[in-house]
Amino acid sequence: MKEILDKLKTKKIGVLCGGSSQEREISLRTGEAIYKALVFLGLTVSKLDVGRDIALRLAKEGIDLAFIALHGKLGEDGTIQGLLEMLGIPYTGSGVLASALALDKVYTKKVFSYHNLPMAKYKVLEKRVETPGDILGELDYPVIVKPAREGSTIGVTIVRESNGLDSAINLAFEYGNKILIEEYIQGKEITVGILGDEPLPVIEIVPKTTFYDYQAKYEPGMSKHIVPAKLPPEQYELAQSLALSAHRALGCRGATRVDMVMDKEGKIYLLEINTIPGMTETSLLPEAAAVTGMNFKQLVVKILFYALD
Repeated sequence: MKEILDKLKTKKIGVLCGGSSQEREISLRTGEAIYKALVFLGLTVSKLDVGRDIALRLAKEGIDLAFIALHGKLGEDGTIQGLLEMLGIPYTGSGVLASALALDKVYTKKVFSYHNLPMAKYKVLEKRVETPGDILGELDYPVIVKPAREGSTIGVTIVRESNGLDSAINLAFEYGNKILIEEYIQGKEITVGILGDEPLPVIEIVPKTTFYDYQAKYEPGMSKHIVPAKLPPEQYELAQSLALSAHRALGCRGATRVDMVMDKEGKIYLLEINTIPGMTETSLLPEAAAVTGMNFKQLVVKILFYALD
């Protein structure tokens, strides 16, 4: 830890947060937690709310290492990563291609399919294409309808009967021109963080709402996290293995978090991968790291270290 801190003390670190996506408020919370941790450690750090002038501000502040705490479009889709590469500034997290693939749920599924990773059946609808008469095809109710390029469960609806499908589709299309209709797998919601190239303990998420929606994710007391998850050893190890396989398949680096569901028969399905997991002190990734003995400040330093590697 001391050796890493000594290296970081030679850097001017910029925590990039905020932005203009639907997840702006969550990003600001993540950025603030990271900023406070770095200040506490005595590092030279600036917190930057990302806007159109970010390239000028990075130059003005003399930033030579970026901690990306942005969520959603422009922050998690390869855009800010590409800018930082053009400016020659090392940054935390995955590169341009992996970020772009991971934010788009359709491309993520195509990569998972290529690598024979388990996932739910799905269909893709695009706004510019006339909706076919049989929207679901071989899918059966219940289904889950979601925008292809949003996070934090924004615009997501579980549809249990045909009379709710149109409104769910219309809602999802409010957030982009491409949506995903996916078989809804009922079972245990689990998530596995990856740090470097190692899986963290499995977390089971028990929401108080119908599913792990925006409210359950971000309002205190709206979900229970069981860590380590109480799974049979075989399923526990499989969840960690699948998470690492997903991380590698997309070419991710640094810290990610892979969301999954385990059905009643014990089969695990991959849902999506988060290339910039939430990093408040109550977020899932820090919670998993804490079980291994790593506190929040140590986790922040570790993620920065991977950016230097």
